[in-house]
Amino acid sequence: MGLSQVAGARVRRLVLGAVALAVATLTPNVATAQSGGRARVMIVTGVAGDPQFADVFFKQATTMIDALEKRFGIPASDVVYLAEDPSRDAARIKGPSTKENIERELAAIASRSKAGDVLFVMLIGHGSGDGTTTRFNVPGPDITAADFARVLEPVKGATIAVVNAASASGGFIAALSGPNRVIVTATKSDMERNQTRFATYFVQAYASDVADADKDGRVSVLEAFEYARREVARAYESENHLLTEHAQLDDNGDHKGTSAPDAKSDEGTLARRVFLGGTASSVTAVARAASTDPRVATLEREKDALESRIDSLRRRKASMDSTAYEKALEDLLVQLAEKNKAIRDAAGGRP
Repeated sequence: MGLSQVAGARVRRLVLGAVALAVATLTPNVATAQSGGRARVMIVTGVAGDPQFADVFFKQATTMIDALEKRFGIPASDVVYLAEDPSRDAARIKGPSTKENIERELAAIASRSKAGDVLFVMLIGHGSGDGTTTRFNVPGPDITAADFARVLEPVKGATIAVVNAASASGGFIAALSGPNRVIVTATKSDMERNQTRFATYFVQAYASDVADADKDGRVSVLEAFEYARREVARAYESENHLLTEHAQLDDNGDHKGTSAPDAKSDEGTLARRVFLGGTASSVTAVARAASTDPRVATLEREKDALESRIDSLRRRKASMDSTAYEKALEDLLVQLAEKNKAIRDAAGGRP
């Protein structure tokens, strides 16, 4: 049994029933927990080019939307869905995913976003690029990474998370990277042009509990990224195929992505605290506001200290024996899961 399986088994035993409690109590409140602390979401599926891909893209988009609305309590009014064929689900698809519509709807969402909000954009489909211009393929003229950068430039205060799960998506990082932004791409560069599998697993991270590494009942963008990247590699390996997509993440504003975010590379710190519906700090505020018991504040400080220890450990990974590192990380993750359970119990008024 691998480390992740061992750790997962231990954590599940320690927090049996706690995840269900978290989903029932804390999670639905995240989207409206604070004034200005909500998730505003845009899901876009581009040109399929083949009926098979049209079915896949539709399933990925609707599964993601269902997860956000039903599991994480994000109102349908805060989710905009654009697709190549709006007639496929007229009730939910707001319009065709043309460049004009994407820019207009994104600008409208951006204008409503406030400090503390999370503005989340997910692109599902095909992409193209020549090393200079990266495009997402949509009906009519394609939309480029530079187009997204222009529309998002006025956004101040809100955290922006853009997930381009399309082929040849790597160029989006250089174009969109910046402060208070998490940029995720399915590929390392424009040259990785094969159809990607990243979206399937990224969506799965939100649609089930498989990616909730710390068992706090929520899924951070970092957790979803790491789960999807790992499962993509596993799928290619199981089929004895050469890996043709190398997912990247940037959240420190340096315009460079990495496939392995950690504290040493200064990547992943923001993504670890970004949830669809708010950031870790806003959820912390919910927990503190939910109870006048000073135990909650104490437990939150202890949780912050554990997360700092995890970051510190990851910075030392390269200099440590791999077995010792994995054991230390497993122990800290178990402690973090226990602490999250204690916070939920205290905030809920349970003894």
